[in-house]
Amino acid sequence: MSLFPPIRFDWKVSTITIVSTLLLLVDYYHQLTGYKPLDRMLLYLVMPILVILFVFRENPKEYGFQLGDWKAGLVISLGGAALMTPIIWYLGSSDPFMSKYYALLLKDPVPLPVYTFLELFGWEFLFRGWLTFGYLRKFGPDALWLQAVPFALAHMGKPEVETLSTIFGGFAFGWVAWRTKSFLYPFFIHWYILTLIGLVAGGAFG
Repeated sequence: MSLFPPIRFDWKVSTITIVSTLLLLVDYYHQLTGYKPLDRMLLYLVMPILVILFVFRENPKEYGFQLGDWKAGLVISLGGAALMTPIIWYLGSSDPFMSKYYALLLKDPVPLPVYTFLELFGWEFLFRGWLTFGYLRKFGPDALWLQAVPFALAHMGKPEVETLSTIFGGFAFGWVAWRTKSFLYPFFIHWYILTLIGLVAGGAFG
């Protein structure tokens, strides 16, 4: 037996893992455009799509960049929003750490729904598009947990109650993407959640 037996890697899975990790680290350490939401659109949407098109030579729809099952997506998105509304309302108004952290969203000169759209569209494509569908090919349903791990770690520094829940929330978002064959529906739910918590924490409802 050889001392160093050959190791066979799936080069696309390796590329997705390495590049996504580097993108998260670049986002953490650097300002590229001077405006963080634009940085995240560039890093988490544009860069993965360029890799898909010019390195993998595939169609982004293979990574959830499509409407998918829009009927199921609509039902799940509305249900998810309804389920999360009382939870977000409670946390945003009663948890001092959540209130302090997210009240800052209303101080941005860009309207809150636009800010949260820019903040999350690329973010959701990275996790629920590129990672989820890239990992599904190799790992099957285990991909839903695998993509939730870097998602949870990327929340370090946010309020603890939120960060502790993200391994489960990330899995749920991954399931929605898998069920609908699209990253758009977890994005819609996440966009609603972040926008609502910014409004509640910032006192927009009095």
